[in-house]
Parts: sequence; structure tokens; C-alpha cells
Amino acid sequence: IQPSVQEALMEGRPVVALESTIITHGMAYPQNLSMAREVEEIVTTNGAVPATVGILRGRICVGLTDEELEFLASSKNVVKVSRRDLPYVLSQGLSGGTTVSGTMIAAHKAGIPVFVTGGIGGVHRGGENTLDVSADLTELGRTPVAVVSAGVKSILDIGRTLEYLETQGVCVAAFGESREFPAFFSCQSGFQAPYHVRDEEEAAELIASALGLGLSSGVLIAVPCPQERAASGQVIEEAIQQALSEARSKGITGKELTPFMLQKLNELTDGKSLDSNLALIQNNARVGSCIAVALSRLQKARRKGNLPRREDTTLPQPVVIGGINVDFIAKAQNPVILGGGQTNAGRVRRTFGGVGRNLADCLSRLGQTPLFLSAVGKDEHSESILRYCHHMDMSAVLQLEGKSTATYCAVVTSAGELSVGLGDMDIHHQITEQYVSQFKENLCQAPLVCIDGNVPLSTIQYICQLAREHQLAVCYEPTDENKASKPFFSDSWKALTYISPNLQELRAINRTLGNPLLAGIEYSE
Repeated sequence: IQPSVQEALMEGRPVVALESTIITHGMAYPQNLSMAREVEEIVTTNGAVPATVGILRGRICVGLTDEELEFLASSKNVVKVSRRDLPYVLSQGLSGGTTVSGTMIAAHKAGIPVFVTGGIGGVHRGGENTLDVSADLTELGRTPVAVVSAGVKSILDIGRTLEYLETQGVCVAAFGESREFPAFFSCQSGFQAPYHVRDEEEAAELIASALGLGLSSGVLIAVPCPQERAASGQVIEEAIQQALSEARSKGITGKELTPFMLQKLNELTDGKSLDSNLALIQNNARVGSCIAVALSRLQKARRKGNLPRREDTTLPQPVVIGGINVDFIAKAQNPVILGGGQTNAGRVRRTFGGVGRNLADCLSRLGQTPLFLSAVGKDEHSESILRYCHHMDMSAVLQLEGKSTATYCAVVTSAGELSVGLGDMDIHHQITEQYVSQFKENLCQAPLVCIDGNVPLSTIQYICQLAREHQLAVCYEPTDENKASKPFFSDSWKALTYISPNLQELRAINRTLGNPLLAGIEYSE
């Protein structure tokens, strides 16, 4: 995922996925390149981040640089990549343009809910005999992405395509005041869409409803080509019949048929079909971007509306007290890690962790929205964390000038075992009893209090004392072997309801309590 796209996704900003088959197989170079650049510019101008999807040397890329766009636009032997083609193309290290189907898969895996294209594939004319049905239709039935297109390419059997979409359980809506289902180059197809949405806000509500239901199927928003640039339906239909006849005589079928038909239509209509094609793609990019912006705004408002206000909360919420870390995970490529100051080949990635943060994150995703008590510095790490944790209630987290946000670096073997860990976690000492006691009312009403071993001993003892007095359920996550025993230095541990140690942490706790180690347990996995 291109960094600008990844950053937008992490911050909850609107992103629009774009396909690349239109670049590789839909238009000739250099017109295809200028079209791709213009579409990305339209998306940006309308407040969203463009993410053109393509396959480059065996890697799925979500978001392409200008050099990568030029490579796909100018290459002669790139593959047209649908769902069925992905395993082979990736395994062989090939490059290709993704179809609607291929792009939907990549968009969904990247977390992009809105995808703009020209027109989707469908049931080919005569498909009742040939069974030539585009994988775009089955993809819409099993991948939860909203596809914004100018309906179905008019070279196809539109009536049977709509029937097939119904069978696949795809919600289809025309965009605008009419339910007329557009026919790609032309605004009229003679068929009605099941539903219509008047504007981007209604479209966003429809998409949000579909995503919220978890149906695992997509939504098709059919946008008519601008009237002033639409081609005559009769002219297009006559050209289609002539092109189909030529395709049959030449034995052109399968995935080669659509590019042949579009090229032939351009010739037969003296460029009018291509002019309409460019106009509808640009219009779809504008409409799709506005829908993505409206959807992002709607999702943010709903997340914000779900956060409990301190004065309005009717149901008590869990409280999580613990650390926030920026984790750098370095995984060695080779089985043996070389010492003596040598550089080991590997991969390094940044993630956001901290036991307390992880617990609060999970509870938030489960719809519990806990009050989270922690501390970070005022630095670039804290800004990244707050963006990443936009779905959580971070309002009570301390942000301290002159302090460093906790960071942790783990060196991991190729087998996934931790070799060494280094932590700069002094800021966790700021999660003090004085700070936590400001939220005593929340603590005393909480159905669950979670606390991790990063928290100072005095704070843990304060929580355990409150738990005794108010019969609170307290979950203690020991964090690591050196911190595990904190509640067990006194009788504080007797106030704990749950504890989740690994074997090393449990042995440390056992030693602190002065209990003998059971024979054989030191070897237990």
C-alpha cells in the first residue's frame, strides 16, 4: 500500500480505489496515461485520496506512483488480471492491470470501501448459450465494496446482467433523480434499476447500511454519463451489432472480447464512443469521490456519536489503565542471528502496541468504548498514535511536554521467537495514583477494570484497594516476567478477579509468593 494511501486509511480520511485494466487494455498510449492522471487529479480535487490498483512484478500495489502509472500505460505485454488470474500472475512475478473483480479484492483487503470504474462487466450477448458471464458480477456478490460505475457496458446483455446481479444479492441503485439504469455510453438502457439514490449523502447512507449489516456483498451505484457527452443509443447499438458480427467471424471470445469491442466501437463511431467513455470516467471519479467523502464523514460522526459523554453516560463503561507503545519489530530473515556487530538481513515494521492500548483497542472494536487511562509525550509518535486510535476514546490520556512516548524494539528470529527486546518506557511512571484517582467515580461504577504491569506499583495497589471496597472486577495482565509480581508483593493480589500470565510470568509470581515450583512445570509449554 502506497504510504500516502496507508496514512489516509490510518487517519480515517476518504480513499477511492481505481482500476488499471482501463489503462492497460482500455485505451492506447499515451491517452491512457493522461486519462489515469486526470482521474486521480479529479479524485484529489474532490477531497479524497486516489488509490489506483495494479500488479507490478508479482506484487499487488494499492496506490501507484507516476512512474508506475507510466510503466503500466506503456507496457505491451501486461496481463488483464481478474480473481482467477491473481495466483498465477503473482507466482510468476508478472505485471498487469486489475479488472473490476481484481480491484475489488485488493480494495477490500486494504480497507477501501469505495471503488470507481468506467463500467462493470456483465452477461455477454448470447451468454445464455455461451455462459460468458463476467467475474465482476460474482465478485460483487461476495466482496463488500461499493462500485461506482456508468452501469454496465452497453456491448453486454443489460437485462440478463441485472437479473444475475439480483441472484448474487447485489444492491443496485441508479444515481440521480431517475431509476433508469445507464448503459455506459448512453444514459438510457430501457431497464430500471431496483433503487435509486438522489445524491452522495443518500449513496453514503446506503453503503454504510450495507457495510454495517456485514452481508459480504457489494453495492453497485450506477451513474449516468453526462447528457451533453452521451452518445446516441441508436448509433451505439448499430455499431455494437457490427462489432459483434466481426468478433464472431474472427473467433474472439473471453477476456479478449471487451477490449476488441471497445476499440471497434471507437472506430465505427468516429471517436464518439471514446469521447463518451472519457466523459463518464471523469464524471464517475467526481461522483465517487463525493460519495467517499460523504461516507467518511458519516462513519466519523457515527463513531463520535457512539462515544459516551461523561455527563450523559447511562451504562457504566470498562476502564483500562496501562501502557501505550510504539513498537518496532525487526524480524531476521536467516535462522541464525549473527552477533559481533554484524548487520543481519531482515524486515522492520512499526506497529502501535502497549498492553493497555491493545486491551482498550479490542474492547473498543467490540463496542464497549472503555475509558482509557495512559500517558504519551507530545512528539511525532504521539501524533501517529492518536491518528491510529481514532476509533477509541483517547480523551483522558495524558499528553506530557518534555516526555517521550514509550517505544519498544523487538528483535525476532525467523521462526518468530523473541531474541531481544529494548524498551524506553519511563513515561509509564506518569500513570500515577494521583492521575488515576481523578476518575474514581468511573472506576467505582465500571463493570470491569483492566490494568497492566507497566503501571507503577502504588497505582496498582490503589486500584486493588478500590476493588476491595466496591467489589470491582479487576483483570491484571502481567506484561512481562519482571513486572508480573507487582500485585503479589502484598495482599493486593487478593482483590484481582482475572490474571493472564504466560508460563514465565506465572513462575515469577509463584516465586514471589514463596510457593514451591511443581516438578516438571519448568519444561511445560
